[in-house]
This record gives sequence, C-alpha cells and structure tokens, in this order.
Amino acid sequence: MGNASVASEVDVAVDPMTAFTVFTDEINLWWIRGPINNWDSARVVELRCEPGVGGRLLEIYDEASGDALELARITAWEPGVRLAWDSSVDDVQLEVQFRAVGHGTRVRVEATIPAGGKDSGGTAFVRMTPPWFGAWCAKRDRVPHELRDTDRLALAVYYARPGTAARWLRDAFGFEPAGNMPDPGDERGDWTEFRIGNCSLMVFKREDAHSAGGPATRVPWVFVDDLEAHFANARAQGAKIVEPIHQHGYRAYVADDLEGHRWTIAQARPTM
Repeated sequence: MGNASVASEVDVAVDPMTAFTVFTDEINLWWIRGPINNWDSARVVELRCEPGVGGRLLEIYDEASGDALELARITAWEPGVRLAWDSSVDDVQLEVQFRAVGHGTRVRVEATIPAGGKDSGGTAFVRMTPPWFGAWCAKRDRVPHELRDTDRLALAVYYARPGTAARWLRDAFGFEPAGNMPDPGDERGDWTEFRIGNCSLMVFKREDAHSAGGPATRVPWVFVDDLEAHFANARAQGAKIVEPIHQHGYRAYVADDLEGHRWTIAQARPTM
C-alpha cells in the first residue's frame, strides 16, 4: 500500500513573497484559537514558525521557561515559492507552494502520509489553511495585528441533522464559520464551529440521552482558571459528574446541575 495524500488550495490577493511571509511570520494571527485548534489548547500562548531549513514549528506554553511542543521541523524554505516540514507529532509530511495567479497567489497545501504512517493531526493545515489563511489575508491590511483570543463563555448546540443545521445557521443567520463546513449529506456531527464576536458556537449531533430524560440540545461551555479546584468544588456542591476531567486538545469535565442542565467546564488558556 503506497503513500496517501490530501491537498487543498486557496487564492489570496497578495503577491507570493507576501503570502509566504504572512503564512510563516503571522501564523499566530491567522491560525484561529479555539477549544481543539491546538495540541494543548488549555496552555498555548503562541504558535511560532522559526525561519529556515531546520527551523521548528512550535506551540509555545511558557516563553520564560522554554516550555513548548515541537510540532514540525522545516525541511524546505524557499521564500515566495515553497515551504515544507516533517511533523514531529506523527508521520505527516507537509508542503506549501506559492504560485502567482492573476492578481494574487494560489497557495497549495499538500500533506503526505507514508505507507503505514500515522496522522494524529498533522494534516490539519490542509483543512484549515483555505478558510483561516484566506480570511486573514483578506483583512490583515485593515485590522490590528493583535491576537484575537476567545472569550470564556461558549455554547454547544445539538441537532439530529447537524450538517444541515450548520449550513442553515450560516446561510440564514449569517454566522461566520471558524473552519470548513460539513458537505451536503454529511450528518456525522464532527466538530463544526462558528465565531460570533470572540465567542464560539459549536454544532454537534444530538444522540446521547440526557439525565433529565431527553437529549441535550444546548450545553454552555465555561472556561476557568483552575479546572481541578472547580471540579472539586462542583462535586462537593452536588453536581452530577457526567465526564471527569479529560483532555482532547482542551482539558474539561462535564456535569449536570441541580435541575439536570448539562455544562462543560474547561481549562482557560493563559491569554484568555
């Protein structure tokens, strides 16, 4: 069985050298913050791309102590033309090409998984570059170059047909997707997120029975400074723990309150 590959493209209205510079130097601005958008979303303070072959793609947790996770190592650095790296967290090899087209640049991202290799998230750039990098290039000349973090309250909504619901929320209410939308007919309910101001609205599939006797349709997410202390206090006050503290990019626990309403409590990032 041979290599597997996935690719995506996006056209941006800047020249190839600018596109390359924005992709690398401003990666912490165009890569959107969110509950599952980093390896450790509860701790990350910066995403950084070191220049040159041998440079690292880093998820920074604490600048002073040097606490960081190496996501990838740069294998090709051709400003305005090509960028490539080997993932340090799985077996994915990624290449980004910058080609002049019309009044701008076509950015092509291709991820290759060697035969027998593992993809633990290294292909995420293929999915996220078109919506996130494209949107940032379109607005970077008219908005502050400041980190836009999410607020501490988010909302998850659950639908029987989450793909249809997500597209309807986009088309009818004008909600801005924070990533790719589900294709027509895709009702799996994988993570679909909208950004409303600095808040996240997440759409999932309604299927689990709720403790009050019906399915959960809306679940608030609250981000707190000390998740362990919050968990201990909630349990002591009689909260019904549905899921203990667990990690999935974010760290969180799930509990029902005194009337059976469900809540997700997650660890806040240092910059929130």
